[in-house]
Amino acid sequence: MRDLKEEQRATASEESQSRFKTYKSTQIIWFIFGLIEALLGLRFVFKLIAVNPNNPFASMLYSVTDLLLTPFASLASAPSAGGMVLELSTLLAMLIYAMFGWALERIIYVLFYKPKNI
Repeated sequence: MRDLKEEQRATASEESQSRFKTYKSTQIIWFIFGLIEALLGLRFVFKLIAVNPNNPFASMLYSVTDLLLTPFASLASAPSAGGMVLELSTLLAMLIYAMFGWALERIIYVLFYKPKNI
């Protein structure tokens, strides 16, 4: 009888550890995609208010986000006036990255989450 209790405790510990790993994995996914969304949102605002592209921070932001926008570069036109640019492709990329991040998080949750035994 005593061995049975020890096995139940070990199983409960393994289950809680598995839930913790799943939780941390989903949190990491949200962090990464949140960072991507923030960078793209900042780029969108910078382009919209015509920030000086020669500024070191703006230049760095544009070079980092150019890589993220490569698949979406020719999806939509970018109307501009007086140096201000409305980058619709950036908005589309933000939407698609958000949906991809959500789907990835849900897949990991569904595949690896193990609920407590009731």
